[in-house]
Amino acid sequence: MKYWLMKSEPSVYGIDDLHKDQTTSWGGVRNYQVRNMFRDSFAKGDLAFFYHSSCDQPGIVGTMTVAGPAYPDPTQFERTSEYFDPRSRQETPTWLAIDVRFKSRLRSPLALEALRQHPELAGMQILRRGNRLSVTPLTAGEADFLLAMPSCI
Repeated sequence: MKYWLMKSEPSVYGIDDLHKDQTTSWGGVRNYQVRNMFRDSFAKGDLAFFYHSSCDQPGIVGTMTVAGPAYPDPTQFERTSEYFDPRSRQETPTWLAIDVRFKSRLRSPLALEALRQHPELAGMQILRRGNRLSVTPLTAGEADFLLAMPSCI
């Protein structure tokens, strides 16, 4: 199993939306590095931490599992979508999406500033200056540490 941190703005799609929907497509990602992770590294059953970004209190708010393999992101072909890519072709899609399934909501969010207080998490990409990726890998040690925190238990 691999571990991930996946960011979304709660005003766009938050943990409450995922809890209600139970499963959703995680698409609209337009970064080649993330596309390659979806294609090459994500697998059904992987655990992901849901991170609320661009909000008053950024931080980890829940967990979810990867529900299946990556597939062509349909929004790249939808002319009315903000994620439309005129260069993408049905026969050679550029962008991928994955489905995720709700697992749990944390008792209380693990705020970004709280994450910075733990040396065990110092290697997390979300804590590095200039990190702009919406999806980042976590080590098994980082995931285990997060899962053992009081908010997650």
